[in-house]
Formats: sequence, structure tokens, C-alpha cells
Amino acid sequence: MNLARVDEIAKAVLYEGYMLYPYRPSSVKNRQRWNFGVVYPQAYREAQDGEEPCSMQTECLVSGNRATILEVKVRFLHLQTRTMRSSADVRTRPLPDGWQEAVEREVSPADLTLEGLLLEPLRHAFAFPSQTQTNSERDGIVERRHEVVDGAITVSAERLGENLFKVSIHVKNVSPIKNSSADRDAALMQCFVSTHTILGVKGGEFVSLLEPPPELQDVASCCQNVGAWPVLVGEHGQRDTLLASPIILYDYPQIAPESPGDLFDGTEIDEILSLRIMTLTDEEKREIRESDDRARQILDRTEAMPVEQFMKLHGAMRGLRPLKEDIS
Repeated sequence: MNLARVDEIAKAVLYEGYMLYPYRPSSVKNRQRWNFGVVYPQAYREAQDGEEPCSMQTECLVSGNRATILEVKVRFLHLQTRTMRSSADVRTRPLPDGWQEAVEREVSPADLTLEGLLLEPLRHAFAFPSQTQTNSERDGIVERRHEVVDGAITVSAERLGENLFKVSIHVKNVSPIKNSSADRDAALMQCFVSTHTILGVKGGEFVSLLEPPPELQDVASCCQNVGAWPVLVGEHGQRDTLLASPIILYDYPQIAPESPGDLFDGTEIDEILSLRIMTLTDEEKREIRESDDRARQILDRTEAMPVEQFMKLHGAMRGLRPLKEDIS
């Protein structure tokens, strides 16, 4: 599995929309967060008349044999609320009530062989218990709490030809919830957020679902992906790693080498966001520093960015080819 390349892409997917510019909790843009890859508890879905998903399904094609090994990693964000009991003389701007941060989670069933999956699907249950942490920070006592989440991953395989297999990964949220009629913010505390699946193969290779070989187009079109968009990851031509993303990507996605770090806003560009960060007032910057560790890192990195690094954000031209002379 090509983890070096997939990690940077997966991180971008994981934190897409984590905190949007201008990176302040009081910003209207940050009142409706966590819109990608949300897998709700089944009981909440039922209470919402099936309007919200409680599962995610990835199906892909593997060229290999019965001894081919499949690696599976499911990643998501587990939200936690952050509340502060402020010191009497230092609070300048209160956080929104129950400001939501996130903890990264990863679930990795043991490596599987296609032969084993053909005999019997694997069902892997997992759980992360509730927990409360209290810490003394500069501006007061900070309490962080996350609720219990329970889930199940089912992995199965179907033989389609002599050396062709369809692999299915089904991720389901079975967390017990206290109040199935709770509002979305309350339900999010027991959701899998920004959920995505990373797959690797040893002794085989994945088939692109975006550009399958002509002879495999029909079977590729039969793969049913729900809430997931599987693409090849790595250097062009490598086929040992697949990322099933909750947002639409293309095969072999890349992070621009000029990018100095995460900005959590994939619909913008680094130069524009960095310029806007530089125009924030001292009061707005103070709110950022007091609100969230990841937002504070964005601010500190931008303010410390050397001029030559900033100039690289202005743009780059790639993949240019000479035009063929028209001889007609």
C-alpha cells in the first residue's frame, strides 16, 4: 500500500470543511460544518425516515488470484465538544457553545486473502467509548468530551472471471443513541465524519473504475458505490492502492507541491486564502488563536511564511505539450 502518497490525499479529504475561512468559530460559514462523508447512527436514520445515510459502500475490481492479499483501512473523524470555564480576567470572546473539534480514528481489519473472502465474508466490529478530558490552558479550564461510537465493517469478494474479482466493503454505524429525535448537531457526536476507505493489494492490482479497459467497462459499471468514490492513488501507472473518497476525485490525485499546508477549503486556492488571512484584524486573529489548535496552526504558518514561499503560491503551469503543426 502506497501510504506516503495516500496519506496526504486522505488528510485533505478528512479535513475538507473542518473549519472554513475566515477560520473563526463566530463566522456564519462555520455554523454548518461536517458535510462530507457523514455516516449517521442507524437509529437516527430511522427517526429521519431514511433521509440520512447510516452506511457507506465501496465496490471495486481486483485483478489477481486467490492468494492475493487485501489490506483495508477505514478512517473517519470522531467529533468532540470543547467547552471552557474561563478565568475571570482573561476572556475576550467566548467560544460558541459546545464548539466541535475532531479526533482521527482508523479501523484496520487483519489482512485478508481473496480466497478467504470467497469462502466467507469478514465482519469486523469496532467501538470507541465515550471519554471526557479536562485540561488547564492559558485562558481557563477546557473540557473535551466525545460520545461512544460503534460500527461494523463487512468485506466480501465475488469471482467474476479467471483472474478478476469484485471486492465490496460496507461500513455501518450502529452506535446506540439516547435520543433518536435529537437535532443534527447532537447526532453528529455519534457519527463517522469525513469517512473514507483506503485499500491496498499485494499480489494483484486494482482496475480503474473511471477508465477501465474496454473489455471490463461493463463489469466496472456494475460496481455499486454508495457515498464513496474509488480512485487509484500513487504515481501514475501504480495500481496497488485505492482511495474511496466521500468527495469526487480523479485517478492519481495530487496535492500541489507549492501548498505550505492544510487550509481545509478545497474549493479555494492557497494564495487567495493566505492573502485573506493576512488582512484579518488583531481581534479576529485573537479569536482564531483561542478557538482551535488547527486554525491556530494555519494563522501561525501564514504569518511566518517567507516571501519566496508566498510567491510560489501565485501559480504554476504543468503538463504543457507543444501543439502539433497543422499540416492539412
